[in-house]
Amino acid sequence: MDLHILDHRLRVTSIAKKGLVDFTHPLIKLIFLRNRTRCKFFSLTETPENYTVVLDEEGFKELQPSEHLQVESSIWLPLNVVSNGNTSCSSQAVGVTKIAKSVIAPLAEQHVSVFMLSTYQTDFILVKEKDLSVVISTLEEEFNIFKEEGGESVPVHSQEVSNGLQKNGKEDIHPTVHPVLIPLNHFCVMSLDPDTLPAIATTLIDVLFYSSSHKDEGQSSSSESLDCIKFFSFSLIDGYISLVMDTEAQRRFPADLLFTSSSGELWRMVRIGGQPLGFDECGIVAQISQPLADSDISAYYISTFSFDHVLVPEEDIVSVTEMLRHQRKEAAAEF
Repeated sequence: MDLHILDHRLRVTSIAKKGLVDFTHPLIKLIFLRNRTRCKFFSLTETPENYTVVLDEEGFKELQPSEHLQVESSIWLPLNVVSNGNTSCSSQAVGVTKIAKSVIAPLAEQHVSVFMLSTYQTDFILVKEKDLSVVISTLEEEFNIFKEEGGESVPVHSQEVSNGLQKNGKEDIHPTVHPVLIPLNHFCVMSLDPDTLPAIATTLIDVLFYSSSHKDEGQSSSSESLDCIKFFSFSLIDGYISLVMDTEAQRRFPADLLFTSSSGELWRMVRIGGQPLGFDECGIVAQISQPLADSDISAYYISTFSFDHVLVPEEDIVSVTEMLRHQRKEAAAEF
């Protein structure tokens, strides 16, 4: 298999909900006016706490400094797994679990933190630019690694990338077992032809910027479930659109414009973290995706500025809940 380091240098940011009015114009430009911006990688996810915006350097220029804007200090690089000429984690595959063992777990063993962004088309594994040499030396035995430069894929080897970091010896890690919340919403992972984006513009703007949010969803760290959660994700990456929304939001859009990989496919969410997770802890994604991969359960994984979110098929939510409960019991027994 091939691993591609894409030609994007990304920033991970958070916009406070009370400050959204300051960013409505640049966000609308980034979503709808592709010909007026050079941004090629843009993702916006609304959660109860904030809006997480992941975008390349050209897109980042559109966001003016503000007390309502938080910017994670690192530059992030997106990785993408390709098999037989196609992305290995397409909408027809099983999402992030396809790369749990080959990419996510080895990076966790090397104490490399990752930021995951699953889309309808593929999965992006974001790593900090400063960790690139460790990433390459860790994965080059499993993958042919290429770095995209100016539209071309150039082979990369660990000896060619040096930023002062050395590959660590493998060692066991024991990441914090974070509490999880399981909202009752049913979610859809969908896509849209970019040419039809203007046809849903009014609805999309209303859902993203004007729909009322539920109060204090996800603030509890003790319960395992909650009624519903405000969650909507829109990505426009290299010309491909991906959307994640619950069925209530889906009903507001024209049914003939949005499409899924299979008719009626519904997903449930596992929301990870009782308190904001931060960006330095490693192993969070591996801790969730590894047992899902072992059980051959499909999953989409979306990291945000504060918490992580995993979507699993509706029919698997009971077994996933039991699996996570057992995982926490085992962790508690170790201490």
